[in-house]
Amino acid sequence: MTPIRNIAIIAHVDHGKTTMVDKILHHCQLFRENESTGELILDNEDIERERGITIVSKNVSVSYKGTKINIIDTPGHADFGGEVERVLNMADGVLLIVDAFEGPMPQTRFVLQKAISLGLKPCVVVNKVDKENCTPEEVHEKVFDLMFELGAEEWQMDFPAVYGSAKNNWMSNDWKQPTDSFEPLLDMVLEHIPAAEMKEGTPQMLITSLDFSTFTGRIAIGRLHRGVLKEGMNISLVKRDGKIVKSKIKELQTFEGLGRMKVSEVHAGDICAVVGIEGFEIGDVIADFENPEALPTITIDEPTMSMLFTINDSPFFGKEGKYVTSRHIKDRLAKELEKNLALRVNETDSADKFMVFGRGVLHLSVLIETMRREGYELQIGQPQVIIKEIDGKKCEPIEELTIDIPENLSGRAVEYVSLRKGEMLSMEPKGERMIIKFLIPSRGIIGLRNQLLTATAGEAIMSHRFLEYQPYKGEIAGRNNGSLISMENGKAIPYSIDKLQDRGKFFVNANDEIYEGQVIGENSRSDDMCINVTKAKKQSNVRSSGNDEKARIIPPIIFSLEEALEYIQKDEYVEVTPKSLRLRKIFLKETDRKRNTIK
Repeated sequence: MTPIRNIAIIAHVDHGKTTMVDKILHHCQLFRENESTGELILDNEDIERERGITIVSKNVSVSYKGTKINIIDTPGHADFGGEVERVLNMADGVLLIVDAFEGPMPQTRFVLQKAISLGLKPCVVVNKVDKENCTPEEVHEKVFDLMFELGAEEWQMDFPAVYGSAKNNWMSNDWKQPTDSFEPLLDMVLEHIPAAEMKEGTPQMLITSLDFSTFTGRIAIGRLHRGVLKEGMNISLVKRDGKIVKSKIKELQTFEGLGRMKVSEVHAGDICAVVGIEGFEIGDVIADFENPEALPTITIDEPTMSMLFTINDSPFFGKEGKYVTSRHIKDRLAKELEKNLALRVNETDSADKFMVFGRGVLHLSVLIETMRREGYELQIGQPQVIIKEIDGKKCEPIEELTIDIPENLSGRAVEYVSLRKGEMLSMEPKGERMIIKFLIPSRGIIGLRNQLLTATAGEAIMSHRFLEYQPYKGEIAGRNNGSLISMENGKAIPYSIDKLQDRGKFFVNANDEIYEGQVIGENSRSDDMCINVTKAKKQSNVRSSGNDEKARIIPPIIFSLEEALEYIQKDEYVEVTPKSLRLRKIFLKETDRKRNTIK
């Protein structure tokens, strides 16, 4: 049997996890010399490539000095914490990557806490030591302090560390002496990460992830905790609620490089994919046919935010999407629930509306973006945080927010966060930038990123993670400006837009198709205003010089999906179709809006 090491790579967003995996794959000669692989090999979904972030964790394996190393690449955003929590169950140790300039950040803390509580051995990689003004030794100290704070045990705090630059393809035990390869990192993994235990006994495997194939159906992925699994073997499936279902394994696969290889049997300690089991969910256990024994199931943090998903009932419904009915949306959400553990869906009193609960705006907007690319049309209500009653008190989720901002603009950030009921915890200078930490209600974060980026000309970097529920902090003022609402269906005429520009900022281009009740701009005042931009210029046969000056139109504001969700008010929806994003009022006619005021 080849010895096996199972490692998960964890880090804050953009500290270099996926780049690190690329270089390990190249070092272990997984590709031919002349093969062009591109960058960030594992970020293979369109949305991941466009945003430059990992959303779904991936498994790969490499062979180094006769040892098989199973590597799990995890997302860095706390919004995808559900992904991280379940895949850490497959690992024996973690590779914690920390930026040599930024040091441990909020999400580093979040993922490290999960790894320590599962009793995994950490190995630290201080990455990006080629950055200017970086302080690798200080960062090493900070990681030690962080582990101490998180209650790590002595054997975990006695962690090995390597320094290097994944981008420049080297790792070393001393950052002042660059090497020319990744060997020090892989040697550290072999030496310090415990080998996967070959436990004897009846088989036990916790299903931590799933895949889908159009040929074989759903595939269960997990790490075999004990015993041996064989092709064609009869097994019992122990459900999360303790129910036992008898089943049979059709096929077994282990991870080999970027793909999977069919095998006849799998021994304890290896990560494998099982084909042929029906009706399983993540968190179920594959156990012995005659004497099934369960394993502790996966615990997942509660969702903190909800959004209303409803069918598209605007005048433009069905023009761009293939799936527009409530049945389509319901089936798609049910399919997502199977693999997205941190998601919850509740039905409402209306058959067309669903309450979807998730970890944050990013978590839910990635689901919406995926759905629109698949051809769905739907409408989304304003994001709401989940308020709980704890010991008779109304409580809301509180987050730890870190803002990295140029020093001369730090006052602006403090001012914005204070208006949203945030409290400042600390402020520390880093070169010409300032790192400020706050405690802030989750409600206060909705829409804050846009405000900060506008105020700092795109210089602010913001990251946050859920901390706990605390007593309700009181009302937070919403958007100060009202909406400009279209009165008519038709085309937006340049002449009308030009004449109405002093009323506010527009969200639509000239000649766009618009409908009554669509939000086409932001009013410069605090109340909503109905305007008609479909009115063309009256053509008379009298001409006078200077009357026909050209329409000078300021370019409209174009929202991304997250920005649109954070922008809308309680009485508005975001209409999402495969080609367009539109903002609209829930009640399209002005008379209906006056009759049904939404508080």
